[in-house]
Amino acid sequence: MAYVHRVLDHQLDRLLTGLPAVVIDGPKAVGKTATASRRATTVLALDDPTERVLLEADRDRLARLSKPLLIDEWQLYPAVWDQVRRAVDAGVPPGSYLLTGSATPTTAPTHTGAGRIVRLRLRPMSLAERGLVDPTVSLEGLLSGARPPIGGESAIGLAQYAEEIVASGFPGLRALPAQARPAGLTGYLDAIVERDFAELGHVVRRPRTLRAWLTAYAAATSTTASYNAILDASTAGQGDKPAKTTTIAYRETLDRMWILDAVPAWTGSRSPMASLGQAPKHHLADPALAARLLGVGAGALLDSPNPDGAPVPRDGTLLGALFESLVTLSVRTYAEAAGARVSHLRTHRGDHEIDLIVTRDDGRMVALEVKLAATAGDEDVRHLHWLRDEVGDDLLDAAVIATGPAAYRRPDGIAVIPAALLGP
Repeated sequence: MAYVHRVLDHQLDRLLTGLPAVVIDGPKAVGKTATASRRATTVLALDDPTERVLLEADRDRLARLSKPLLIDEWQLYPAVWDQVRRAVDAGVPPGSYLLTGSATPTTAPTHTGAGRIVRLRLRPMSLAERGLVDPTVSLEGLLSGARPPIGGESAIGLAQYAEEIVASGFPGLRALPAQARPAGLTGYLDAIVERDFAELGHVVRRPRTLRAWLTAYAAATSTTASYNAILDASTAGQGDKPAKTTTIAYRETLDRMWILDAVPAWTGSRSPMASLGQAPKHHLADPALAARLLGVGAGALLDSPNPDGAPVPRDGTLLGALFESLVTLSVRTYAEAAGARVSHLRTHRGDHEIDLIVTRDDGRMVALEVKLAATAGDEDVRHLHWLRDEVGDDLLDAAVIATGPAAYRRPDGIAVIPAALLGP
């Protein structure tokens, strides 16, 4: 399979020119090894037990291997982290070590590596990385504060966005024939429950309960539903609900595997605002996983407003929720490439909500609303106007991410951008 260029490639090359060690985190099969190995002279695959034995027996082996050295699945032998850290402290040149990890190890390294080892997150493929159309609007440009002109045409319509939701951003799964992809996604989810939890030292005594919790979490995509509501939805009709400590352990382990990718709540700009909610907005690593857990394909998403029966309350349709998740995945990829962070805004009473707040280090921001519509009316932008009134010049730009055929600016200055036309 031909390598697909990732937004992270540019980030990685830039960092490796000045940093001795970089880690790429992300869920299994997201493309970490393919991306890192293109820059490595030597690959040390720690999912091979023989390699782990050799490292244990010969502590100097790491130093002798030709650089740049890729240490793949480092979490399977956590002691290697401290070996790399010591090599960095000893003054190895930039670009010496790349590490990839599909989970945070159960046994943490002695030292965090803060200030010595830089971490990047590789997510499933964004819309720009999927090569549907050439993006015409740059998120980095919006963050510049220059209010760039907005334009471009897209032939991608609602039906194709529905297909992209279920097509998956995991490169290997995406490459499967369409008829085989559901089975591939099911196998991926089966591996999480049946193998990956055990690899992290968590014995799942009731796999059916974990699957039900994951399905309820998928139904809560793009909502701020409480974890109690998710638990209730996962055990509807059951008398013996799992203990809260059990579901907390599920969440912690799935977080360590990079399978959960919740968006944190925005905590305010340089002029803090009162009455902001603190609950995260729920997302799985890939909306295709959510669609598979809920047993829906593109046709069902288009034909039925709520094919999953909405076991967790949400505003709008399941298609809208999963479209927002696809856009969120893409925006987070672009934002990290620009050195920005992503959050969501919701006031305590829920009278104001904004789907995505992309914030620069100086606290200034771009606000994005995600709408399952071709254009944006006045009602669609009222929360963006409210935020502009609240934070003034701290709002660099604002846009509605939509499904229509063209990118443009409304007379009030709010941009309307088809999701496929937004890029890094």
